[in-house]
Amino acid sequence: MAARAYWSGQIRLALVSIPVEIFAATQSGAKIRFNQVHKPSGKRIAYEKVVPGIGPVNREDIIKGYEIEKGSYVLLEEDEIEAVRIESRRTLELVQFVEAHEIDPLYFEKPYYVAPKDQLAEEAFVVLREALRKAGKVGLGQLSVRGSEKLVALKPCGKGLLLETLRYADEVRQGRAFFDAIDEDKPDAELLDLATTLIDKRTGPFDAGEFEDRYATALKALIAKKAKSKSGKAIIEDAGEPAGAGGNVIDLMAALKKSVSDEKAAAPAKKKAPARKRKSA
Repeated sequence: MAARAYWSGQIRLALVSIPVEIFAATQSGAKIRFNQVHKPSGKRIAYEKVVPGIGPVNREDIIKGYEIEKGSYVLLEEDEIEAVRIESRRTLELVQFVEAHEIDPLYFEKPYYVAPKDQLAEEAFVVLREALRKAGKVGLGQLSVRGSEKLVALKPCGKGLLLETLRYADEVRQGRAFFDAIDEDKPDAELLDLATTLIDKRTGPFDAGEFEDRYATALKALIAKKAKSKSGKAIIEDAGEPAGAGGNVIDLMAALKKSVSDEKAAAPAKKKAPARKRKSA
């Protein structure tokens, strides 16, 4: 089934407009989601809208409210909210360009793929993509979608473009408040060298395929096993304590030295085995 576009409209750069479609770059289908179930009957639990001291209420009696202080709300009618809702404009105007490294990773929220809407849009689309690539810049703009306005960044991604929604400044906490108590003294030079050596030995190109959500895999195995089981009893499997758990590292120097030596010992095993010589006829 063809993917459904998250947004459809045009990217505008000055007087040039490029019809595009935007698609979600991530999927949540792989995540395991649970429902709350009534254990004696095995039926799913439903939720009722209730008011403390009153009980269940009708849907038409429900209104949106913003809590200004504990237990005190400003009530808003739907037409009042609609009156200030951002018009869902179908144009993303690129108003500024910045170096990619200027945007702190804290601001990045969610990625989307951007593709030309049709063949007629391809030429202008490719020109924009390659211009961004040549300049080494990221385009910034604001996207109106579903009644809200999102700050977005646009950059090249293979043959297409990648759009990433960004958090606004007031949505990001400053780390200074959490780091103020950390001592500013520099670490011991030998400790720093050992830690750097360990990092160097484990450095390699990023490949997300090398990592696996082990918890999700174990949950799927448990669900499959329980689905086959007729008893309905709990299946508890002890995975054991992770290596190194159960005690604090007292001697940091000794721990780092051992880690480095262990890496050196393991290194030959990672090397590719030499090709076997072919036997003579």
